[in-house]
Amino acid sequence: MEKNSKKTFYITTPIYYVNDVPHIGHAYTTIIADALARFQKLAGKAVFFLTGTDEHGQKIEKAAAEKGLTPKALADSVVGRARDLWKALDISYDFFIRTTMDFHEKGVQKLFQALVDRGDIYKGEYKGWYCVSDENFLPDDVPLEAEGYKTCPDCGKKASVVSEETYFFRLSAYRDKLLDLYEEHPEFVRPQSRLNEVASFVRAGLKDLSITRTTVKWGVPVPGDPKHTIYVWFDALHNYVTGVGYDWNPELFQKFWPADIHLVGKDILRFHAVYWPAFLMAAGLPLPRTVYGHGWWLKDDTKMSKSKGNVLDPQALLRVFGPDPLRYFLLREIPIGQDGNFSHEGFLHRVNSDLANDFGNLVQRTLTMIGNYFGGEITDPEEETAEDRKVRTDFEDLKRRVFGLYDACAISKALEEIWAYIGIVNKYLADNQPWIMAKDPARRRRLARVLLQAAAAIRGASYLVFPVMPGSAERIWGFLGEGKKPADVPYDGLEFGGFGSGRKVGMPQALFPRVALKDFLGEETAAPEAPPNVRQEQKKEGKEAMDIITYDEFKRMDLRVAHILEAERIPGATKLLKLVVDIGAEKRQMVAGIAETYAPEDLVGKKLIVIANLKPAVIRGVESQAMLLAAITADNMALIPFFDRDVPAGAVVK
Repeated sequence: MEKNSKKTFYITTPIYYVNDVPHIGHAYTTIIADALARFQKLAGKAVFFLTGTDEHGQKIEKAAAEKGLTPKALADSVVGRARDLWKALDISYDFFIRTTMDFHEKGVQKLFQALVDRGDIYKGEYKGWYCVSDENFLPDDVPLEAEGYKTCPDCGKKASVVSEETYFFRLSAYRDKLLDLYEEHPEFVRPQSRLNEVASFVRAGLKDLSITRTTVKWGVPVPGDPKHTIYVWFDALHNYVTGVGYDWNPELFQKFWPADIHLVGKDILRFHAVYWPAFLMAAGLPLPRTVYGHGWWLKDDTKMSKSKGNVLDPQALLRVFGPDPLRYFLLREIPIGQDGNFSHEGFLHRVNSDLANDFGNLVQRTLTMIGNYFGGEITDPEEETAEDRKVRTDFEDLKRRVFGLYDACAISKALEEIWAYIGIVNKYLADNQPWIMAKDPARRRRLARVLLQAAAAIRGASYLVFPVMPGSAERIWGFLGEGKKPADVPYDGLEFGGFGSGRKVGMPQALFPRVALKDFLGEETAAPEAPPNVRQEQKKEGKEAMDIITYDEFKRMDLRVAHILEAERIPGATKLLKLVVDIGAEKRQMVAGIAETYAPEDLVGKKLIVIANLKPAVIRGVESQAMLLAAITADNMALIPFFDRDVPAGAVVK
């Protein structure tokens, strides 16, 4: 299992069946692999990332017949859609293998013959319950239904009895070797819970495995016995060696094999953690370092699968949001290895809260202030204070933690750490209030330091999120005038001080426009042509009609003049203030997201407009009994229209 001394990293996805179009389950696996591959490139390693399609077998033969196509024609059409999806998702694979490629078929035949010559493959007869959908014989412990048939425990479809001449692989001879592998190299199967499942299965005993079919014509012919085709799983698993040069590019194969990570869904773990290492042991080839069984994305608490007809089409999300929000959601929402339940509400919460509010707003307002206050170029900043220094040292600590987490495949935790740091930088800006500082010429050098620290933090965070959101990171580098790629700034060279004074920055554009659930669901159905930022600009220019309400609907709002009596920050919240206001007949308290624009002491005594008959809501544990009116600027600042002359509290606003 030891690799050569070169600094290399080889990662694979499963090769995907071409009996239907790729879905969000395929996207999840491939996005994980892409993020890990991009990270390892940042870490300075030579990387090979393999994905592709599994194009043989009875399932594809059947699907093609139903569509009136040859199996190859069906494969060709679906492969194009898969490649298009990977391009739309910004997947940076190094090679896309198809099991119909000549070099793959020849490699599989060579390995098959080698196992025949060594006595690990022999001819016999097999009879058992076979699932066409999963192309697998059912385990003996699957019970017989009352109607006299067996149901596949994975896909829920009826299995049928198959009896035919076959070639067997002596899987039973590898029981002890496999158990020794799991004992000596527990990292071979991750996470630990999956290793326990696999070891338990092997410990219970292994039967020899039927690895050819006479009833399936669409497959790799057995060498010297063409009435047999090679079992689709024996064929497919060997893509991991043929795709990296086995029998056709010895230099490439020597450089990258064995694989560092085979990334697979937990439903195909047994094939990869039991059959595959046994095949490799028999062939005398080194074993991969890790088979990582990730969890499923569920819909309505049921696994998404084409056979169940409940898959989500990632193209619908990509049309509205582009690749990075989907990549971020899938990798942030659940740790690799756990199951997750997909909901549009959860997805939009991540987009609007994490991406738009936290990160996007930080980039937008910081660079906008640098543009407005310094003409896009910070010069002569004040020396660092202890508070400023902490922003820098926190980043250096973050970089080390995130490096370790990415390396351990803990992408969700890495993103959690990055977003905690983004929260620290947002609080740093809120505490220093550069928008107030800008009004005092005597504090210009201090203002320069605060904005410089924030911009340097944004630059650092953008490199850390690059493996997950490459497109957004590159846009941020464009705003910052960075002009560099990860190859130029690997992790070892990523320093907070890489962004210094004198750097010319541009005015930013919205990275992650907010989208309401009702708007998204409507867009998803309509398959919009324009992305959200374009639609927002159209609305600004009056190209789309506003929502129209009647005068009677407007009259239902009770708008009142409110006199601010008290104002204070809400502990633990960087954007919220609690206000106590007099609305004439009574006092009300309310929560407002204006802490980044106004200091509490500057608000007391002022008068503004509130909606007094809005249903109360609890925000951060504080009941809000009214809502104030404010304008939102391009850099997401809330500006309140205060009254410029004395108006009595409680006066009606019409």
